[in-house]
Amino acid sequence: MAKLLLTSTGLANKNIANQFLQLIGKPVSQIKMIFVPAAARTKEELRYVEESKTELLNLGILAGNIKTIHLDKPVSFKEIKYFDTLYVCGGNTFYLLKKVRETGFDKAIKEFVKKDKLYLGVSAGSILAGPNIEIASPFDKNDVHLTDLTGLHLTEIIVSPHYNNKEKRIIDNFKKKSRYKVAPLTDEQALLIMDGKIGMVE
Repeated sequence: MAKLLLTSTGLANKNIANQFLQLIGKPVSQIKMIFVPAAARTKEELRYVEESKTELLNLGILAGNIKTIHLDKPVSFKEIKYFDTLYVCGGNTFYLLKKVRETGFDKAIKEFVKKDKLYLGVSAGSILAGPNIEIASPFDKNDVHLTDLTGLHLTEIIVSPHYNNKEKRIIDNFKKKSRYKVAPLTDEQALLIMDGKIGMVE
């Protein structure tokens, strides 16, 4: 069964951070994490990635226990199998999906989740976990010209991160057209999917 914590902004919210620690279930100093910043390309996106890394260190995760994967070469399940969690950062969702496929990381992620390990998505990383990434179209530029927008299918729910009232009309229209359930998340919320059960952390 998949164990997913899908967020807009990572572990900035203390309740989400506490939920993360409960899901891992071991002392924070022993947590081993794969950190994937590949979706970030702009200065702003890279700044958010640095903030995410700082949050993890402030939480008590040791720098030596965080392995960064840039998706610039093939990734196999063997490389990540001994880690407790995958932390997939935000950025451009189309670029992220392209890199995940090119490196075979999509297969490694699915194998990882099958082993009852935690997938932690941030923004684009949360969208990636769903059945498709079409929700990113109004917000991210598809400058890598992806035509197959199929996601990882770790869940059949589509996450819409950074939700606010300005986006209500866009998201409502998307919901009408989508055959999947859509879960809008504000920056203070996370979707928890575990053992087939779905909950909101805020």
